Amino acid sequence: MINTLNGGGAERVISNLGNHFCQKNFEVTMVCLNEAKPAYFLDPKIKIHSLIDKDRKQFFGFRLYYALRTFFKLFLLLKREKPAAIVSFMTSANIWTGLSCLFIKIPYFVSERITPDYTVNRFSFMLNKLAAKLYGRSKAIVVPSTGMIAAFKKNSAFKELHNFKVINNPVNRFGSSEMSILYPNKFILAVGRLDPQKGFDLLIKAFKKMDIADLDLLICGEGAERCNLELQIARLHLKRKVKLIGFQADLSAYYRQAEIFVLSSRNEGYPNALVEAMSLGCACIAADCEFGPADIIDHGKNGLLVKPNEVNALYKAMNGLIYDAALKAKLSVNAIRINQTNSTENTAAKWEQLVLSHI
Repeated sequence: MINTLNGGGAERVISNLGNHFCQKNFEVTMVCLNEAKPAYFLDPKIKIHSLIDKDRKQFFGFRLYYALRTFFKLFLLLKREKPAAIVSFMTSANIWTGLSCLFIKIPYFVSERITPDYTVNRFSFMLNKLAAKLYGRSKAIVVPSTGMIAAFKKNSAFKELHNFKVINNPVNRFGSSEMSILYPNKFILAVGRLDPQKGFDLLIKAFKKMDIADLDLLICGEGAERCNLELQIARLHLKRKVKLIGFQADLSAYYRQAEIFVLSSRNEGYPNALVEAMSLGCACIAADCEFGPADIIDHGKNGLLVKPNEVNALYKAMNGLIYDAALKAKLSVNAIRINQTNSTENTAAKWEQLVLSHI
């Protein structure tokens, strides 16, 4: 269960997980709250169901209609399919999964990928209590970093829950291993949804301070923040230097060609893009935000951590690393070791062990 299979970190993880179980000869069904064409490869044997097959209208009456329709369609689907277990990703899908499974008595697992400050902590009192009750009845609340557990427990409704489980995100396997030149100039790379959470506005300000003639900044991703970022780029006279290149399904050539990769996020769950960049030997700088970067980077060994929300700290790290070839080479060599610690096989095996132990 997931909101959508459009491009994104959670969508990539659950797609990999579905492929793993399919290869293990399980019957796998992907259920989406909204209609979406899968952005990542799914085994042809995986069935896909969309509960709402068109854009949702936002008027109150329509929201109530869609809520009832979502619940009953999911309820009937689960009654018909009779799954051995349900793995659900992201808050909305988790709540619908929990509500349905209370009635049908199917074991379920919920997974959160971002801080609760952006999800359950913003709920009304009653919805917060309901979410805590549903999460507490799940077989496990799976999070990608240890810091997220403490963040959830700051919420009084979640304080007494003890069914948290940490499973890190796997390295994404790209289709192509060939090195191809996709961009004519040297560049710094950033990847993520165009959202204030990702801190691309901070990155653009830091890049402006670098003022290096033969170095550009490429930002890969799509989202609601695109217009604001385009305005900022124009205001800073950076149209020739900063490019918003949109969503790219296969970023391997960009990671390999980049001078450095920068994660400027104000907040994270467990940054897949950082793991991807490291797996391909890209020297990385990451804001030491909650949560994830400090679980991945050992500062000065396989990457650099900088204070979050600090333009000057980001600028100094970027500017220093660009001119320090020896440090850049060291970070690159050590970063590649993440292919062992975060291999798809290791991560999928942890999920498999967790699910099979409860069915």
